[in-house]
Amino acid sequence: MEVPDKSLPRATFEDLALPLFDQLYNFAHWLAQDASEAEDLVQETYAKALRGFSSFRTGTNFRAWIFRILRNSFLTSRTGLKTRVPLEDEAAEAIASKAPTPEEVLVEQANREIVRDALTELPVPYREILLLCEVEEMSYEEIALVLGIPAGTVMSRLHRARKGLRNNLVGKIRGGPHGV
Repeated sequence: MEVPDKSLPRATFEDLALPLFDQLYNFAHWLAQDASEAEDLVQETYAKALRGFSSFRTGTNFRAWIFRILRNSFLTSRTGLKTRVPLEDEAAEAIASKAPTPEEVLVEQANREIVRDALTELPVPYREILLLCEVEEMSYEEIALVLGIPAGTVMSRLHRARKGLRNNLVGKIRGGPHGV
């Protein structure tokens, strides 16, 4: 029988999970495209993670583990993935050092809409990899754990996702054809 190491306290579920709430909600909101659905998804994720916490191995990547639970919950809740990715409200933007002019506000809003629309057109596998890498700032290894794919696939899929987003943005700006 293995004797637990008493010199290192085992982190509680709350210690590990609660600091990730905002990140989980943001990812859920991007995936679900609806605030109340994102809240439900995060609640379901926490419930599943709490139930399965005894199977979590100390020393492994908890963040990747719980993000994978969220992603799997989202995917199993969908039959036909309708993909539209809203950006967060203007109120969520950082406080600016100077008040923007009305023209700057309009340009910024138009830019956000162009990016949102370009992201919306990406297939879910490309969108989720961009969000995990660029928004959640996960490493390739963490993304591989969340998505259940090899790190090499993460790199190639991320490359294709960025290329697709770039093509979508160029197409929107020029008003011509675009896509992955």
